Amino acid sequence: MKIDLTDTTSSKVNKALVQARRALGTPAVGMVLTLVIVTDEENAYDALKAANEASREHPSRTLVVIKRVSRSPRDRTKSRLDAEVRVGAEAGTGETVVLRLYGEVVNHAQSVVLPLLLPDAPTVVWWPVDAPLDPANDPLGALAQRRVTDTYAAEQPVHELEARAASYSPGDTDLSWTRITPWRSMLAAALDQVTCDVTSVEVEGEEFNPSCELLAMWLADRLDVPVKRSLSAGPGLTGVRLESTCGPIVLDRADGTLATLSIQGQPDRAVALKRRETSELIAEELRRLDPDDTYAAALKFGVDRLGEPEEQKTVPESVSSSASAAPTAAPAQKAAAKKAPAKKTPAKRGAAKKASTK
Repeated sequence: MKIDLTDTTSSKVNKALVQARRALGTPAVGMVLTLVIVTDEENAYDALKAANEASREHPSRTLVVIKRVSRSPRDRTKSRLDAEVRVGAEAGTGETVVLRLYGEVVNHAQSVVLPLLLPDAPTVVWWPVDAPLDPANDPLGALAQRRVTDTYAAEQPVHELEARAASYSPGDTDLSWTRITPWRSMLAAALDQVTCDVTSVEVEGEEFNPSCELLAMWLADRLDVPVKRSLSAGPGLTGVRLESTCGPIVLDRADGTLATLSIQGQPDRAVALKRRETSELIAEELRRLDPDDTYAAALKFGVDRLGEPEEQKTVPESVSSSASAAPTAAPAQKAAAKKAPAKKTPAKRGAAKKASTK
């Protein structure tokens, strides 16, 4: 069922939701959270489609906030709210309200959204594109317990990570981090199978891919070893190589679907490691609404590393090993100097203990 409202108010939208539920014979509200999607008209369809698919696992009230900027100076002063109320088959397993804001009300979107939040239920705000630099202090972000961004959609993804680290607040997360959950789980499981120390790591993937950077930061933070970031044609992450005292441990995914796990002294194994859809990523993030401390630690560890010049990150193979080792080993050396443990525990055990299973 779909109800169109033109030049309306939040109160009238609430009444339309009640009317739609009664018309369908389901007056009770059985939703577990409110998902607020802040996007533009161009990306609204894809974002809403992903949210509807995720609602099969997490029934929710989805509020899509689309800020429309008028080209005419006269129209910019006229505030107007148009809404589409969708209940039933058109809204997945929950309710959907598409809010289009015009004029001055664009700067006060929180006043429109607040009356539509489910009472006594958590709120999640998701920016598929054009996320604010400080999500926690954004007027809409301040309403939420969890704030989801996607640095991969930014013009300069790697520099966007620096902004995320500088403004991080508990409850912030990013879909670039969610994309590497299977990689982190697989690497932790591989290290559980050996009794040796990791001495160095190489992460291979596309240039300017924030997921590759976050995986490299996570490994450097957890293992406290030098991490080298090398480039490939993609798609996305293509491989991780861990040098250990027992021999190399390699997780290689060249086609974006099937990966091969190689451990010294064991037969190679094929593992499913496909690139996931946005709906799967959102569904995973909605499973936990508490702060992700592992993400916070990896994000903050990489600030100095991300500040290195790009030419230092990709040193040609022809350069001598003494010249190429300095820029790639610097982050782990800084971390080792900070931590300075009296007795070094095996890197394998540290990774297995601290790896997040999300």
